[in-house]
Amino acid sequence: MSDRFAERLLCWYDRHGRKSLPWHEDRTPYRVWVSEIMLQQTQVATVIPYYHAFMARFPSVEALAEAPVDDVLSHWSGLGYYARARNLQKAAQQVVENHKGKFPQVQEQLEALPGIGRSTAAAILAQAFQIHATILDGNVKRVLARYHAVPGWPGQTRVLNQLWACAEQHTPHERIRDYTQAIMDLGAMVCTRSRPDCAGCPLNQGCQAYARGEMSQYPASKPKKAKPEKTTWMVILEDSNGRILLQKRPPSGIWGGLWSLPELDPAYGPDELAEACQQHLGLDCHEATPISGFRHTFSHYHLHIQPASLSVRGATSIADDDSHRWVYRDEAMTLGLPAPIRTLLGNPEQPALL
Repeated sequence: MSDRFAERLLCWYDRHGRKSLPWHEDRTPYRVWVSEIMLQQTQVATVIPYYHAFMARFPSVEALAEAPVDDVLSHWSGLGYYARARNLQKAAQQVVENHKGKFPQVQEQLEALPGIGRSTAAAILAQAFQIHATILDGNVKRVLARYHAVPGWPGQTRVLNQLWACAEQHTPHERIRDYTQAIMDLGAMVCTRSRPDCAGCPLNQGCQAYARGEMSQYPASKPKKAKPEKTTWMVILEDSNGRILLQKRPPSGIWGGLWSLPELDPAYGPDELAEACQQHLGLDCHEATPISGFRHTFSHYHLHIQPASLSVRGATSIADDDSHRWVYRDEAMTLGLPAPIRTLLGNPEQPALL
């Protein structure tokens, strides 16, 4: 018995679906994979310019595997969730070393690569190889949760398993590439988080949420918790040559592996920052000039960033190494910087609220 769900969805896709996205051109496993990683928790419109620049710099899996990590992070700067970029390069290196530069066509082997989960592996199989595989990204979860009126937050194992069962039920064996794109497009263009276009939806006839007028209840939202508030000083230390000091962040954690500004304990007052720089960094500085602060929100907490500018007296005691680098501002913009730091250095008097 054929599944009318897939049939109706594909008819809609033939008329309204997106068929000319950049990764649809010269559709190789490498190009599909990069797009899928970029599209994790990021909208298509945001991804497209990053994708073009990334492909121009890293046109093949070998080019990505061999590139300096700073170069990779620089081309990812602004997309957020930087672990994606680090895992992207690690996976590229494994594809080159363990698979002779060819992406495996087996779900389990794809999932064994860093940064590739069950749905992403399936998307690569379906989109790049036209192999039958079931996807379940955020857009698909929303479509299926509404169509089947699946209660609960998809982050819960019970709910997620139910949605996987629904996804597998509807995934056809024919036109698998078109189907996976179609159901993602429907979630992004029609079955949107707010104000879905139910009248124009090809699946409205069987949608239980639509029949009950309860579209906004599915999927249920993640239970809210108050995010902790943290504060830090970020100091812009400028030497006599006009260069500023950058520090490389640890490989894991927020902004992992990116270049950022030195941080100091928020307990210091503005008039104590010069002494703190001497104590913690060994730098003799003039009195600090605070700059307007701003807040940056991560997935788990809010960070209040209080910047300050200090001029370094005489010769610097910190030499360039793997963890520190003195750079001019225009040079800094070519490195992998977190978006708030990039904005701060580009417009230090009025940093954007990112």
